[in-house]
Amino acid sequence: MGIEFGTGGWRAIIGDGFTRANVQLLTAALAQKMKDENGAERGFMIGYDRRFLSREATCWAAEVMAGAGIRCMVIDREAPTPLVMFSVKYYDLPYGMAVTASHNPAIYNGIKVFTKGGRDADELVTRDIEKYIAKMKDREIPVVPYEEGVRTGWILPIDPMNPYVDSIIRAVNMDAIRSCNLKVVLDPMYGVSKTALQTILITARCDVDVIHERRDALFGGRLPAPNEKTLAGLQNFVEEHHCDIGIATDGDADRLGIIDDCGEFVHPNKILVLLYYYLLKYKGWHGAAVRNIATTHLLDAIADDFGERCYEVPVGFKYISGKMAETGAVIGGESSGGLTVRGHIQGKDGIYAATLLVEMMATTGRRISELYQEITEKYGTFEMEERNYKFSSGEKERIMKILMQDKRLPEFEQEVERVSYADGCKVYFKDGGWVIGRFSGTEPLLRIFCEMSTLEEARAVTGRMEKFLELKHR
Repeated sequence: MGIEFGTGGWRAIIGDGFTRANVQLLTAALAQKMKDENGAERGFMIGYDRRFLSREATCWAAEVMAGAGIRCMVIDREAPTPLVMFSVKYYDLPYGMAVTASHNPAIYNGIKVFTKGGRDADELVTRDIEKYIAKMKDREIPVVPYEEGVRTGWILPIDPMNPYVDSIIRAVNMDAIRSCNLKVVLDPMYGVSKTALQTILITARCDVDVIHERRDALFGGRLPAPNEKTLAGLQNFVEEHHCDIGIATDGDADRLGIIDDCGEFVHPNKILVLLYYYLLKYKGWHGAAVRNIATTHLLDAIADDFGERCYEVPVGFKYISGKMAETGAVIGGESSGGLTVRGHIQGKDGIYAATLLVEMMATTGRRISELYQEITEKYGTFEMEERNYKFSSGEKERIMKILMQDKRLPEFEQEVERVSYADGCKVYFKDGGWVIGRFSGTEPLLRIFCEMSTLEEARAVTGRMEKFLELKHR
């Protein structure tokens, strides 16, 4: 099975595409690319999450780097992906990788590649790696056994957790949080956020409980993605113990899910909107926002009100971080729960975002629900409907032909302003609503997102798209 990068790195089913041979081939290709770019002497960084074979795959990759004569730092503990990105930046390395499949089902594993500054590798980099892979497919790959690599200094185990945690502590108002005695419950979803997030919040004198903290490579039998369906346990804990906030992170801790003090799930769109509004109004920051094509347009309304701009980019955080670097934007994020803020790493970080939300509650003295109500009273309501559909290869070809080749659309009741095919098919309505259909770059799914002024409208438009494409909602 070939190695192809999607919107969030390379991911494959364990034992099918995710094998020792493929991990070593990808690493060898990246090592050769580093040598050709004269970046090999600066070294390389690898971290890993709690998935099955993540630690072993890290060793396989490190052995290849050592065999190529490239000094390889290995984070010698289960590490959040944001920590790996931070470490690439902190040690000023040209490249790094995290062994993770993020929020994918437990049968998957994969690799995310990062470039200088700790940014997600963009499409030019990943395509180049794929070209190197094709050239090296039948070559013998030299390796240095892991223990020998450690003994000879080609492999260097490190633990950069303290600098990472300290960077977040310096970035937020810890004094404000300390003064509030907030009761917080964390749900790492059997993933890797506990140590960093618990350390930060306890340092801020929060009362912290943790659920689902042990290692479980099957993630408790559920998807390690923080959404309304998977956070019932967190929701129950918040309600039963009267917590101020419940915080969940996905398997590698780059995405965030929130349960508010009322026990309600806070959609990632709302989290992104809350933080942008907070940074502009309450902290006095200035700058644009960046969102992907399937994320709320409420960000645009806030940006416009403050004399700023909101940029729209394709799905994939590499596009968000790239546009943020280009424009100096304050915040960038996506409706799936990933975001980052100017001055931190140039990639999504659920740990930093969670800490900033806690600071927001402490600084404003207001609950999440109260602050969001202030926003909707000012800018109106923006309600989103999201649906996922499984498909066969034949179905994908049929849907692609309808939407992307024939460019056919349902007959909507709303007047269409324009249609974009930059990433899937997105229809913009004159009343400000929109609907998009696009294939996921990380999972075998077709996704439909629709945002309108009411949930009833959003569901009706989504249903019309669903019926037109002859889809069955899973």
